[in-house]
Amino acid sequence: MPFPAPAYGRDTLADVLPALARSLGVPEFAGASPDLPLPAARRVCFVLVDGMGELLLAARSGHTSTMRRWRSDGLHRVLTAGFPTTTATSMGLLGTGLAPGGHGLVGYEVLDPDRDVLLNELAWDGAVDPRRWQPHTTVFQRVAAAGVDVVRVAPPHFDGSGLTEAALRGGRFVGTPERLAARVDAAVAAVRSAPHQFTYLYWGRLDHTGHGSGVDSGEWTAELERVDEALAELARRLPAGTLLVVTADHGMVDVHAPQRLDLAAEPGLLAGVRHAGGEPRTVQLYTEPGAAQQVAATWRERLGARAEVLLRAEAVAAGWFGPVEDRVSARIGDVLAVMRDDIAVVNSARMRPETLRLIGQHGALSDAERLVPLFVVPC
Repeated sequence: MPFPAPAYGRDTLADVLPALARSLGVPEFAGASPDLPLPAARRVCFVLVDGMGELLLAARSGHTSTMRRWRSDGLHRVLTAGFPTTTATSMGLLGTGLAPGGHGLVGYEVLDPDRDVLLNELAWDGAVDPRRWQPHTTVFQRVAAAGVDVVRVAPPHFDGSGLTEAALRGGRFVGTPERLAARVDAAVAAVRSAPHQFTYLYWGRLDHTGHGSGVDSGEWTAELERVDEALAELARRLPAGTLLVVTADHGMVDVHAPQRLDLAAEPGLLAGVRHAGGEPRTVQLYTEPGAAQQVAATWRERLGARAEVLLRAEAVAAGWFGPVEDRVSARIGDVLAVMRDDIAVVNSARMRPETLRLIGQHGALSDAERLVPLFVVPC
């Protein structure tokens, strides 16, 4: 049975910021995200916890007293990420309110057609102008233009980065140390700084811990406990009337070394392939002219039922990327291999050793990767 396409325009990450703009009373968002009703507010604090998937969170509910209480109080619902379930794509959904085929951040490593090289959309490349790569006005820009004070709280090196400029530009940036308490302090100060205010807070260590130690590890659970405690502190300190909203960009699954297929040991899988991009859970293959059908057949035969292998046109027709703009189409792989089982495809010939050691993975369309929580907490 094929993976379901994300229901763009209904309960996805693309709906969150437009709904928050509507709750702040920004006129151009008055009809936005009708399936995501949020209470009106003069101040909003929006928190993104990287890697906090819904199924992972539900399985660790005994370690999250704050979020467990919010869940029992009816302050919780479930959203879906877009495709692929990777940070750059999700940031595009959040920042623009558009599906991936509109914002154009269509994976971890994707083709830059103008140069015929892969672009890592997290690390970026100085040769690519992020505002041309993603030209749509962001939600933050539109909210700030309406007179709302917009503040983004994140690590200092995010300021001016390619991904930030592409997906999350707008308002002012406050860089803080890699300490969750410092991030909370900065968010509280930002929310209190103006009567009509929208603060965004990013926390990435849970994702890093999942990648390095695995989501079944004690280290990941301990970090989740710290996140839960920080959210309780944030909710306690926010001024009355603030709307606190918490979500994530994707979930994660553990894939250990025996479950990985190494392209360096499988040269037949690279026959007819110019570039192998994407990520280990969703490989995007850019083929030689006329080779896409044969490449797809080779990958289907090798992976069998463990993956769904589609041509670009099939993935677009299935709605995985939403409506695809002409400028975006060539960035998507000619062939896509999306993992079903807890397996991953790596390439030891070009990946760094530290990347090959990562346990937690995401990018595919399993429920563990695509479902994320949404908490809406009036303070």
